[in-house]
Amino acid sequence: MKDNFSVQSKDYVNFRPRYPAALYDFLYSHIITFDKALDVATGNGQVAAELGKKFTEVYATDISTKQLAEAPRLSNIFYKAQAAEDASFPDQYFDLITVAQAIHWFNFDKFYATAKRMLKPDGLIAVIGYGLISVNDTIDPWLLHFYKNITGPYWDKERKYIDELYNTIPFPFAEIKTPSLQIEYLWTKDQFIGYINTWSAVQHFIKANNSHPLSAELMYQLNKLWPGDVTCKISFPLLLRAGH
Repeated sequence: MKDNFSVQSKDYVNFRPRYPAALYDFLYSHIITFDKALDVATGNGQVAAELGKKFTEVYATDISTKQLAEAPRLSNIFYKAQAAEDASFPDQYFDLITVAQAIHWFNFDKFYATAKRMLKPDGLIAVIGYGLISVNDTIDPWLLHFYKNITGPYWDKERKYIDELYNTIPFPFAEIKTPSLQIEYLWTKDQFIGYINTWSAVQHFIKANNSHPLSAELMYQLNKLWPGDVTCKISFPLLLRAGH
């Protein structure tokens, strides 16, 4: 698994979107007992912290120690620096395994074999994510240009799975029908830019060119489209595959 997020770990905490309560409500409706959960590739611990409100014990793993350092410290959450494919937990241990915005980085076969080993017979696995942000008809063309033409060549090949809304990832479980959900916020332009700065492709661009992809010209265009004192409703399509 690649580590594309240690460099901007603090920005990741501040600007990455959070999943709605409706997602957790849906998952919990398909779980029988709430003893132990595992959040794989937990990053800043966002999902683990939510699971900690429901489960007796939550275990959370990630390969990035810098990301783990930013995660909330709660008494029933236990963090471990570990690759997803090499999880060392006992067999039939978890009621729920979650992977949020990370499955596309994994070795699918190895991870799924490990997940099947660790899940209880009636346990649930949920693969979660979110697609490209959308603002409105005025700003989205600017965003698509930046996404496809400016940073496009700098995305890792695994990004295609997100563009395909996780519909093309393998998922060897008894899949259940999932709801159509969105992540929505009211954001300022600065929050929008802060989020863009967390993109791995932005970091790859900076490393390759020793400059930021948000050029003065691009910022001039964005400032005309999005005045500084305006907040806009933004949304992300929520990606979700779940099964037993």
